[in-house]
Amino acid sequence: MKIAMLYGPRDLRIEDHPLDTDSLGPHDLWVETVISALKIGTDRGNYEGAEQVPGAPDFPRWVGDSNLGVIRGVGDAVTDFAVGDRVISRYPHQSEFIAKDDEMFVKVPEGVHDEDAVYGHLYTLSALCYYKSQFQPGENVAVVGLGVLGLGAVGLGPCLGARTIGIANSPVRMEMAVRMGADATFMYNDPDLDAKLDDFTHGEGVDLVILTANPWPALRTSCQIVRNNGRVGIVALPGRGEPPLDFNPLDMEWFYAKGISLIAINGRAGYLFPPERGDRREWSSMCRFTLDLMRESKLEPKRLITHRMHYSQINEAYEMIYRREKNMMGVVFNWKD
Repeated sequence: MKIAMLYGPRDLRIEDHPLDTDSLGPHDLWVETVISALKIGTDRGNYEGAEQVPGAPDFPRWVGDSNLGVIRGVGDAVTDFAVGDRVISRYPHQSEFIAKDDEMFVKVPEGVHDEDAVYGHLYTLSALCYYKSQFQPGENVAVVGLGVLGLGAVGLGPCLGARTIGIANSPVRMEMAVRMGADATFMYNDPDLDAKLDDFTHGEGVDLVILTANPWPALRTSCQIVRNNGRVGIVALPGRGEPPLDFNPLDMEWFYAKGISLIAINGRAGYLFPPERGDRREWSSMCRFTLDLMRESKLEPKRLITHRMHYSQINEAYEMIYRREKNMMGVVFNWKD
């Protein structure tokens, strides 16, 4: 089994590890990876050696968390999965693995392209930004940070009934936001940004800002553009890898005086009308909904794939995101030799 392991900042290695596939336990799944996807923002921070995310393992550690594979073997007590099923998981960049059947696996329905499905968990996180922020259909939603996660939020907007605005830091990202269905896109440093947002929203303002970018100025922009009594859903890790602050993120001008809500997009989102069976906001249920949107071609992450690479090129890809190459967006690794 081959796996990408990070031993320190910019020290990424492909290693061979043994994997016993001949003696599966009762609840084991043997999964062979088809493709895995690179998550530019978080993966870059890990690669650079930025401040460690709480709960993340220390060096050496695996990298990546968007994996699509095919089940090649199951234990004799497994009932929900079968050999040949395509599944998505949060497993890292590796060629195959053995896991338990009660882990976060979701079966991919027929009709969903591999290059869409591999983003299933990531785009479910994009959806959680709406759910946890108590989004209501018809609201104006601005997305600050147009990486893969932010563009997922843009793409989900039309499916959920939002009027979406992409706030970009480059013309390339503006074009990508349009490709994913944004109703409007603006540069974050446009001197007329406030007037343009006011015009687009017919004076109603931005109800919800979804923040996916870590730099402190992105948080400041989010607090500035949201309307009075609006919400900022923060799925970013503000300040990760950034120098010390040069402003107060809770300045009365942006926070108290405007009466805004800052919402951490983490954990679970509640559901006002729980069904008798299941949980509409349980992760697997939300992920199945995301995959259904992909099956119906309403949500197509593969539109953003700019690089298709063999797993042996993984160091090259990580160096490209280290250099912050703006023409690099969706990256998938093929794990077939």
